[in-house]
Amino acid sequence: MRLIPRGSRRERFVVEVGGFLLHLVLRVIGGTTRSRYLGAEDLQARFAARDQIILAFWHGRMVMMPFGYQGGGACIMNSRHRDGALISRAVERLGIEVVQGSSSGGWVGGMKGLLGAAERGLDLVVVPDGPRGPRCRAKSGVLQLARATGLPVYPVAYAARPHQTLSRSWDWLCIPWPGARVVYAVEEPIRVPREAGAEEIEAARCVLEERLNRATLVADRALGVASAVTAEYTRGGSPRGARREEPA
Repeated sequence: MRLIPRGSRRERFVVEVGGFLLHLVLRVIGGTTRSRYLGAEDLQARFAARDQIILAFWHGRMVMMPFGYQGGGACIMNSRHRDGALISRAVERLGIEVVQGSSSGGWVGGMKGLLGAAERGLDLVVVPDGPRGPRCRAKSGVLQLARATGLPVYPVAYAARPHQTLSRSWDWLCIPWPGARVVYAVEEPIRVPREAGAEEIEAARCVLEERLNRATLVADRALGVASAVTAEYTRGGSPRGARREEPA
């Protein structure tokens, strides 16, 4: 489903052109990196069998996720503001469907869109700490989706070397350099019974947060990132200025 940006003609032009350019940048990065996977056997088997799943990853580790996806088709919810529209345009060009909405606006409509996508056989993609954080702190929406659809939630993270960390941004976005090595780490899936109540949803949310942070640690450690650096990221604290990791 292609999203039509609102606003003036100039704003729509900026979104279209900006989204196209962002897509080209992502293609260059994704087409030149070298990837390997840790703990992904079960997820890859489900991809091969075209069994539906829900993918969950932190906002700061989203750049490479379209290139690690191996399923038959996916849908993600993205925010309505201009930055979100730019990302939506780029993601759509990578073959991923987008519905509008976020935890800070249009959540009900976005959830309906994701549920409709699940009914059409698509995998669902959710960023539990988006769109505004706090960083690495999961919200409960993805577990509500899991309860409603019966689909397992797979926590995934990636690390890259060399990369640029935009730590002046709330999410500390990790952008690989072209030609970087990338490691994807997958944790055990989380299932939520359809009869789950508020306490079970909260317990599942805590497990998801823990497993996403553990996946981040595993991916980072595989590329030699110090545990203290990963802990600072997953702690969700205040930024301390931009940092760039040197080439391996």
